[in-house]
Amino acid sequence: MTKPLLVAENISKYYDGRVACEKVNFELWPGEVLAIVGESGSGKTTLLKCLSMQIAPNAGRVLYSLRDGRTESLSDLSEAERRFLMRTDWGFVHQDPREGLRMGVSAGANVGERLMAVGERHYGRIRSTALDWLNRVEIAGDRIDESPRNYSGGMRQRLQIARNLVTAPRLVFMDEPTGGLDVSVQARLLDLLRGLVRTLGLSVVIVTHDLAVARLLSTRILVMQQGKVIETGLTDQVLEDPQAPYTQLLVSSVLQV
Repeated sequence: MTKPLLVAENISKYYDGRVACEKVNFELWPGEVLAIVGESGSGKTTLLKCLSMQIAPNAGRVLYSLRDGRTESLSDLSEAERRFLMRTDWGFVHQDPREGLRMGVSAGANVGERLMAVGERHYGRIRSTALDWLNRVEIAGDRIDESPRNYSGGMRQRLQIARNLVTAPRLVFMDEPTGGLDVSVQARLLDLLRGLVRTLGLSVVIVTHDLAVARLLSTRILVMQQGKVIETGLTDQVLEDPQAPYTQLLVSSVLQV
């Protein structure tokens, strides 16, 4: 593509007069991974929710390049168009996988439901594709009929990733995908994510407080403090030579290399 996949223009959100995020601008290009970083309360999760239409911004707009070549403001889409976009062209990986999975159905059904949302009705193909994706995210195929309740936290997160990616979305939002996991499980999940992102050519917006995660996964970084973007640029450049005092503090106190 010769144009951005997603454009944020002056995105602002306020709660009872308090700034959650304000005048955020950026472009996300096909195949690019953007990390939004900052301490708790910096506005990064609010921004992610505005970008993914979970909440409406008070000001600004989000433009998205649809598969047919049109670029539309998300606020101008009909409710049916938004729902279709979210179950086909987009994925959302929650920090708590229970928010992104149906815990009352099997692992295979969790993946299969997403396929059915895009029109697949052949049981054999659905099950075969689900098995393939469980294998891709390193879940044994003989556990396809088990409930996610029987899975560990790391396995649930990998299942959530499979559920999101099975429809070949072009854009995936990730909210602290390694949060709450043991260090060894985090490392395995990050390695899996990095491989899938590169292999599938995904565009990703990832929120994380962990600069090591941002360094490993992202090509570009956006640093937030008190709802405002205070620094942005190529990930390696920003982390190696931070300019804003707040970014310098984050790098010196958090990043371990």
